[in-house]
Amino acid sequence: MPISFAIWAALLNNFVVEVSNFSGVEIGWLQTVREIPGFLAVGVILILFWFREQNLAILALIALGTATAATGFFPSFSGLLITTIIGSFGFHYFETVNQSLQLQWIPKENAPWIIGLLIASGSGASLLAYSVVAFGWQYFDFSFKGVYFAAGLTTIFIALACYIFFPVFENSVKQNIKLEVKAKYWLYYLLQFFAGARRQIFVVFAAFMMVEKFHLHVHELTALFLANYLLNIIFAPLMGKVVQFFGERISLAVEYIGLSFVFLAYAGIYFWSWGVEVAIALFIIDHLFFALSIAMKTYFQKIADPEDIAPQAAVAFTINHIAAVFLPALLGYLWIIYPSMVFQVAATLAVLSFMASILIPRHPAPGRETILFVMGK
Repeated sequence: MPISFAIWAALLNNFVVEVSNFSGVEIGWLQTVREIPGFLAVGVILILFWFREQNLAILALIALGTATAATGFFPSFSGLLITTIIGSFGFHYFETVNQSLQLQWIPKENAPWIIGLLIASGSGASLLAYSVVAFGWQYFDFSFKGVYFAAGLTTIFIALACYIFFPVFENSVKQNIKLEVKAKYWLYYLLQFFAGARRQIFVVFAAFMMVEKFHLHVHELTALFLANYLLNIIFAPLMGKVVQFFGERISLAVEYIGLSFVFLAYAGIYFWSWGVEVAIALFIIDHLFFALSIAMKTYFQKIADPEDIAPQAAVAFTINHIAAVFLPALLGYLWIIYPSMVFQVAATLAVLSFMASILIPRHPAPGRETILFVMGK
């Protein structure tokens, strides 16, 4: 998945500015369309009537690879909308199943550490892909079309190899294939909503600012992503150990406090005209805090009934994308008038996330979903 998605994301801002001539309005709409399949992640539950989760993951990867391979051939606004939504269905449906299977297959006592290793392995794949782009773009005159095509084809090839050579892994508990929003998971839903809204602002506008305001070239922006993924390889497993030692409440509270200051500093770039060095430092710090989001997964794993993991992963993924459907397009218009306000909105969301995180019990479990025991049941 990272081979296609990391390449798509790394090249996107330069591609839409240099080839498609996008402004903040078009990039906002493109990112809004990209999040529609995430909002429809509950559709995974219906598909699981006919497909095993493991096979659905393979099909989703093939869809993602196909769309990535085609991206460079359709640079128009309408063309990018079509390839983006196809790739987005692949990405979001894979991620929904991926999160579900992680929580089903990994023992609770080792989950933070192992999920950290999984994040590190994904970062390693991204690091490899970005290295090819960073050096190839600067020294071998790579093109958008060629790199997108190669990345998509690689993902398709690996997905088919996984289907052919991997064994069928059995789940220990039969999943409840039923669409249901459960009151006892309300705090997890709320945290997912805030996380989705906050993530969209960073994904869409932080990288876009690097190109629009500071005029970073493809190899420079890719080098920045390279640094982030290299640090993730090192720090994600360590963050897993941090979550394992301090627990989900403290880990998430630290993440959200840190992110609130990061987003306020982003806004300060426009108030005090700080240079690209400050923006780069904030970009890297934001990624380091993101590694603590492991705690969100393990919090749900601890409070969930075993048969709820697959359906509730789909429900949570949809909730995570509610704001994503309208926020990028809405903030795209605000960006044109008052860019710093976009990051002020993100800081507010981080503060609200912190307020929600302190409701997590020190030792979450079924029946102890929040410190408000009556509401949590």
